[in-house]
Amino acid sequence: MTHSSKTTSRHESDTKVTLKTVPKVRLYVERREEEGHWFVNIGHVTERGRWRTEPHAHPGYGQIIFVRSGNGVMNLEGSSIPFEGPCVLLLPTECVHGLDYENDVDRWVVTIEVSYLAQLYARLHAFIQLWSLPRMIAVPSTTGMASELFDLITRLAQELDAKLFGHVVGAEALLTQMFLLLVRQARLDQPDDGGASGNETRLAERYRELIDQHYRQNLPLQDYASMMGVSVVQLRAACAAATGHSPTKMIHARIITEAKRNLIFGEMAIEQIAFGLGFSDAAYFTRFFRREVGEAPSQFRLTAREQSQRAK
Repeated sequence: MTHSSKTTSRHESDTKVTLKTVPKVRLYVERREEEGHWFVNIGHVTERGRWRTEPHAHPGYGQIIFVRSGNGVMNLEGSSIPFEGPCVLLLPTECVHGLDYENDVDRWVVTIEVSYLAQLYARLHAFIQLWSLPRMIAVPSTTGMASELFDLITRLAQELDAKLFGHVVGAEALLTQMFLLLVRQARLDQPDDGGASGNETRLAERYRELIDQHYRQNLPLQDYASMMGVSVVQLRAACAAATGHSPTKMIHARIITEAKRNLIFGEMAIEQIAFGLGFSDAAYFTRFFRREVGEAPSQFRLTAREQSQRAK
């Protein structure tokens, strides 16, 4: 996979490109000694009147926000998505989001460390698909799901607070039930067995982590495979089984996601964004973006900002 039509590296340029256009909010969740690097945190928030957060991202955490009552608008990667309780806002790690709660809102926030999310993915392939994209999942009050979800969250909070014998296992069971409930409600087009082995799932998730670390560096697939101690053939097979996409497509998707964030939330010129993403040729970046998205970066930026202004 290449980001440029020539071999010149962007690192030959003396110009330093600043890529941090979206605030990265590091959530504080106390790590309990006996739990090592595993943790889940439950927060209950009620706000009177209107309350807003500007677009930001959480490195290292995924979030499930259960809105029991109230309504508002979620700014999701530059798009405005209205929501009304009861509903669930599912936010994967690094997802850029802002929340504008328009009325009194009662919400529960479940924060999950991304390394533990990866462990849960191995239990059911559909969990990977559930967390592959940010989502707003409606929770019809007529089905009893809102009560069931509230019961699971409160029991999870009690399990974590009580710290009784086996509380980690108990919390894992409750969290797994919650994920399964959301998978069923989201009606993902996913067979129950997923078709991927646990090893393939872990390999695909490890590859996704490496993409996040290196997608700007224009590395060939062989380098990624070598970092994981597998062949390119094994890597392709694992990605196809676990995600339905090729390794190259997964890299392209990550680059496009970051490009969109820079175009929507930042003020950098197209050429700066291109260089910052590993492209030595801004024209090639434009062609790449147009092929993947369907329109040029400049047009995408203009359309996204017009939509943002109309939503205010």
